[in-house]
Amino acid sequence: MKRIFTILLAAVTVMSCGNNPQNSAIQKTESITMNLYYTGTDGNARKFVEEMESSGTADAIRAEEGNLRYDYFFSAADPETVLLIDSWTSQEAIDAHHATPMMHTIADLREKYDLHMSAERYCRAEEDVPATDQSFIRK
Repeated sequence: MKRIFTILLAAVTVMSCGNNPQNSAIQKTESITMNLYYTGTDGNARKFVEEMESSGTADAIRAEEGNLRYDYFFSAADPETVLLIDSWTSQEAIDAHHATPMMHTIADLREKYDLHMSAERYCRAEEDVPATDQSFIRK
């Protein structure tokens, strides 16, 4: 399981949100957000989150340089799945995070709770939401 996650995470982090050369100016101004879905059985995803929070691991990640957000959300439709929204200032910040001992702690907890994962990667450019979409956003 650890090996599969490591391969998946490596594949996801190697991909850049701005691989298009026409977007080279945007690459320097975007943050990267990972949506990580943890799925288990018997409430294990929730137990994983509880241990990440109570052990201080989540707070340590939030304190890392370049971390913008590290928040867990529970699904109303699927009580066995937890969403982690994990945002960083740059790929370099993500790489530095992946080199910390906390990654071993996280991997051990995922193994302990037998969690399976899927990941989505998003980039946010400073230009952000187009004017054509602004009318749909209530502020």
